[in-house]
Amino acid sequence: MQTSSSTTNKKGGSRLHSPAKLGMGLLAAALCTAGLCFPANAQKINGVDYSDRGHVDKTFDMAGTDIFGQRFPSESLTIIDPVTGVKVTALTTSRHSSSKIYQDHPNWTADGKYIVFSSNRNTAAGGNITFAANAGTPRRERQYYAISMDTHEIVQVTTGTGAGDLLLGHKRNVAFRIKGNQVIEVNLGELLKDSEAGKVKSPASYEKLVATIPSDLKPGGTCLDINDKRIFFSTRYGEDASAIHSIDLDTKKTTQLTEVPFRTGHFQANPYVSGEMMYCWETGGDSPQRMWVLTVDKNGKVNNRAVYKEKADEWVTHEVFAGPDHILFNVMGHIDRLRKNPTGIMLHNIRNNETKLLGQAKELGGYWHAAGTKDLKWAIGDSFDGNIYRLNIEKGGATLLTAGHRPNTQSPFSSQAHAHQSISPDGKWVLFNSSMFTESDIMMVPMHPEGR
Repeated sequence: MQTSSSTTNKKGGSRLHSPAKLGMGLLAAALCTAGLCFPANAQKINGVDYSDRGHVDKTFDMAGTDIFGQRFPSESLTIIDPVTGVKVTALTTSRHSSSKIYQDHPNWTADGKYIVFSSNRNTAAGGNITFAANAGTPRRERQYYAISMDTHEIVQVTTGTGAGDLLLGHKRNVAFRIKGNQVIEVNLGELLKDSEAGKVKSPASYEKLVATIPSDLKPGGTCLDINDKRIFFSTRYGEDASAIHSIDLDTKKTTQLTEVPFRTGHFQANPYVSGEMMYCWETGGDSPQRMWVLTVDKNGKVNNRAVYKEKADEWVTHEVFAGPDHILFNVMGHIDRLRKNPTGIMLHNIRNNETKLLGQAKELGGYWHAAGTKDLKWAIGDSFDGNIYRLNIEKGGATLLTAGHRPNTQSPFSSQAHAHQSISPDGKWVLFNSSMFTESDIMMVPMHPEGR
């Protein structure tokens, strides 16, 4: 049985954290008394200089530290998919749980050079489990990290407890967080530059208070307008009502836009049209009318409406914007009673309500999530067993890109990772979560592999 493990400290040394800690401390003291004591962060030991190997104690299996701005060497692994022959890049491969940002929010920094994701790698082997306030539910504290598209090196970009949502800027390399009722802008560009130079300052040095939400509101789901100057957020009223608000980051004014008699969720701003966002009637499963779009015109007039008025025996889920006027979503077909209607990935025009069925996967249960390109030429769908397809919107048909990322399961309710795929801003990559190696890793596959 293992009785001790170690984590790195800020100086690159190690400290023991186990029931044997006191005994080991006494041993260290005895060694010092015997004249064999040396600093924990020493780079030269017995005449051997190890200073060029400072990256070793930052490997993913030994980290377990919450250090703002710390860097991790690349842990990426390129594999050849045994089914399709396509090269797949696993960006994370550690024993921890790493997940991309949800598919309806930006995953890349504005310049496209970094992917931002969350992970519990700041805890030893995913441990350090804490408990939510006034509840017995265990949770693992997570932080956000940025991974370079060029080198695949990883940088920790948040610290402390309650990381919450991180809204990446559309125009600048910044991110927005709501801490309590304060809206904080984080200068990601400066932080990433300083981390590369080894000159990271305190977290507060990269933060700027840009607005304050009234104290009687408790912000929930959030999304950032494409203009980077307005945040939409929800508040709950009891169990069965929600209000949608916006806060203008220029005027600092918070405005209630509408109130609805249900729980809201999956907030997402139209990434092409300012003043427009989509949200869902959140039930944790099927809902009477899943998708809603709210628009605020330049005069402040609000239009809130249901989109794709669904039938009572349709289960609609996982809606995302695809172009300024279209959304993609999935009509579930994973149980018998749902197959009385056409199922699969749908393309819907939110201006004229025209809908096009793009097809259904052959696997049991069919498609699950979707993503699409702005030009409406391509969509990406995944199945419950973790197969990733590219769909040709114009001509029809689907091409399997990679398979087996939810091994040994065909259920949406298993614990394995949901793909939540996103397409890179340049249209070259599909980013998704995978349980092929561990509980959850982040992987990329080319959007258009050569010859496919």
